[in-house]
Amino acid sequence: MSKTAAPKLKTRYVCSNCGSVQMRWAGKCPDCGEWNTLVEEVVDESRVKSRQSARAAGSIAPQKLSDIQTDGFERLPLAIGEFSRVLGGGIVPGSLVLVGGDPGIGKSTLLMQAAVSTARHVGPALYVSGEESAQQLKMRAQRLGVGDSDLYLLTDTNLDNAVYQIEAMKPKLTIIDSIQTMYLDTVSSSPGTVSQVRECALRLQALAKSQDIAVFIVGHVTKEGAIAGPKVLEHIVDTVLQMEGDRFHSFRLLRSIKNRFGATSEVGVFEMAGSGMIEVTNPSEAFLAERMSFAPGSAVAVTMEGTRPLLVEMQGLTSPTQNPMPRRTANGWDYNRLFLILAVLAKRVGIRLHDQDVFVNVVGGMTIEEPAADLPAAIAIASAHKGAPVPMDLAIIGEVGLSGELRSVGQLPARLNEAAKLGFKRCLIPKLSRPIDRPPADLRILSARSLGEALDLALGQPG
Repeated sequence: MSKTAAPKLKTRYVCSNCGSVQMRWAGKCPDCGEWNTLVEEVVDESRVKSRQSARAAGSIAPQKLSDIQTDGFERLPLAIGEFSRVLGGGIVPGSLVLVGGDPGIGKSTLLMQAAVSTARHVGPALYVSGEESAQQLKMRAQRLGVGDSDLYLLTDTNLDNAVYQIEAMKPKLTIIDSIQTMYLDTVSSSPGTVSQVRECALRLQALAKSQDIAVFIVGHVTKEGAIAGPKVLEHIVDTVLQMEGDRFHSFRLLRSIKNRFGATSEVGVFEMAGSGMIEVTNPSEAFLAERMSFAPGSAVAVTMEGTRPLLVEMQGLTSPTQNPMPRRTANGWDYNRLFLILAVLAKRVGIRLHDQDVFVNVVGGMTIEEPAADLPAAIAIASAHKGAPVPMDLAIIGEVGLSGELRSVGQLPARLNEAAKLGFKRCLIPKLSRPIDRPPADLRILSARSLGEALDLALGQPG
């Protein structure tokens, strides 16, 4: 009587940050340098070999580029314009999209609205949830006013069962909420571990590519704000979207971090309401709606988010302090950039703030990373320190160098057109070596070579 051979189990340690594999545990990952990220993983070598042989048996032969047909392979329209903009113009069939964001930021709400839109205008859509019951999903749909839609719901955490239902139904769009709750029986670890997340993502990738089904995956985030799971997860998917926003503000930003089918750093703006996520088609106007007239310390920056120009209000405040270490606070702006601007103001312009607490705030919960906000921030700080308001009809664009010089930024015509569209009459920019291509006729251009000249133009003119 023959005995069945015991499975060959092997223990290894996988980094939850970079996905590297180590044979021994260590407190620090030798590849990425992160601490306490190596997680124990038990691998059944017999299962690995069986999967490899199955893949080899079902391999696909190469195709000649000229023989591949693309007729009928078009983007699926999406009625949510801001969402469609971030994706690059619609949903690409067969794409795998990862959506991350803080808990309660609105990921599931927005994806349910997208699934309902697809079910109504394109074809069947399936929402697979491993976190909520069918009754809870129905309650959310009723709150969004879409309780009578043709959206299909599936509550299961076994990805094999979900894939079977997807292959049988062949929906146009599938939502997986979330990847950390799904598991495969062939992987001998609990849901949410590095191996489960990686294998589930690879299984969904194979499903999306073979069946031309668009799959959206919801991913949890760590306390640092990064998407949880191995870094390889972001390499597997075609698109990575990040939902951002301040929980004390109603505005939410959907930002494209990676997109194989469109522009990266593209942004869609939404407003969180009781009826769901509402598109903000003119975000610049919304961000400037509550700006006070002739208030010192306020300047309007023209920033670019992907291909979209946005006008946002930057506020500065200085306050005398007796502390030997004055406070420096920046909300929505780079903290180190604030120190740079304060050093340039002190050394090149003579505005010394060593005995002042300095605060910079970007209104509306926005986060600005590009250097075009340097000059607006510097003028807002100087305006607050001198008590001189910036004219209400003046928009400001420019990067500040360490020598106090102003440097031009990209996509200047688009920024100027957006400022003119919102009613601004003047715009302060760095002095250019070549003329601007077709500037707005009703917008007066003020140019300066240095930060000192810009301060004179912005704070020395009547409003």
